[in-house]
Amino acid sequence: MKQGNSKSSTRGGARTGAGRKVGSSPYGENTKIMRIPESIVDTVGDILAACKAQRLEARFKNEISYPALDSQPIRLPLFSHKVPAGFPSPADDYIEARLSLDQHLITNKDATFFVRAKGNSMVDAGIFDGDLLIVDKSLTPSSGNIVIAIIDGDLTIKRLILRDNKTILKPENSRFKEIELQDGQELQVWGVVTSTVKKFI
Repeated sequence: MKQGNSKSSTRGGARTGAGRKVGSSPYGENTKIMRIPESIVDTVGDILAACKAQRLEARFKNEISYPALDSQPIRLPLFSHKVPAGFPSPADDYIEARLSLDQHLITNKDATFFVRAKGNSMVDAGIFDGDLLIVDKSLTPSSGNIVIAIIDGDLTIKRLILRDNKTILKPENSRFKEIELQDGQELQVWGVVTSTVKKFI
């Protein structure tokens, strides 16, 4: 009579604490495996990306705003002579043109939004806490751009660095550490920062 193996098997079954945490998916909830025809994979991917963008936009709706562009923008005088940080020159009386800040700062009005900087991780790039940033979603982000990004569900402003097959979010303040994207982390670039608006009074 053959004697059975008295050792209990250590293989198979779920390990405690293994796998992705519940609700840690990009959608903030449990996910389910689904099989779809190969011919519609790209279409379904586009739909999911749009749904995800809507969810994220709804989540951060209190942190972003959109430009209300006037059909008749205000055009203010643009003097041809550069103003020194001292006494003005009499030559500054010559008006070169009239400038609309809408047209000067916003190229793609339907893809542009505003967001206020929070914190001091980008001060060496001239971006300070409370500054109003102009962000263009239509631009393809490239290495060196300052971007609005979402990583692990958090909204952040950093310089995007693509180097040696690595994706890095680099702060412009030596007191802060770089964020290097790791396996399993998902990065979504929401837009490229094109300008910053400051108020002094």
